[in-house]
Amino acid sequence: MKKTVYLGLGSNLGDRAANLAQAIAGLAASRVQMLRRSSLYATEPVGAGPQHWFLNCVVEASTDLMPRQLLRATQQVERNLGRRRGLRNAPRTVDIDILFYAAVVVSLPDLEIPHPRIAERRFVLVPLREIAPGLRHPTLRRTIAELLAETRDRSEVRRWHPSAGTESAEGKGGAASTGCDARGESA
Repeated sequence: MKKTVYLGLGSNLGDRAANLAQAIAGLAASRVQMLRRSSLYATEPVGAGPQHWFLNCVVEASTDLMPRQLLRATQQVERNLGRRRGLRNAPRTVDIDILFYAAVVVSLPDLEIPHPRIAERRFVLVPLREIAPGLRHPTLRRTIAELLAETRDRSEVRRWHPSAGTESAEGKGGAASTGCDARGESA
């Protein structure tokens, strides 16, 4: 039986938009059918030293894979796109997190669903609110819109619009050169 899942994707190395598109295509080839995708968001790196800004998005998908199978599929897509696990919060070509797997709660040493830091991450909550504002967290019992309104994270998350030079100009901590709309994303 197919389950609805939500995945968070991010990239801050190379052609970030192309990396995300390739990751989505790789997931589709791994029995993860995309239903909806949020806009792309340029996001300030959180929890690490200076590095390029990320592009992030969230996808809603349908799959018949069980949670551990889905984890293996996402990790294989990451490896295929050059992801090498090492330092936590290090720059990466692609990162795929399982945010929700239907309303299932999984607590294993190598897998926690819902993702344990959703409520602390604007770079996940803003794109997730775009496609599923009323989705209810199964253990926190709050909607995504409520979690976003309550989060203490104040990192910058802006809708990304590709323009000439954004891949090279963005990411040195300067919001003015992100290629995003001037309003930013308010939450």
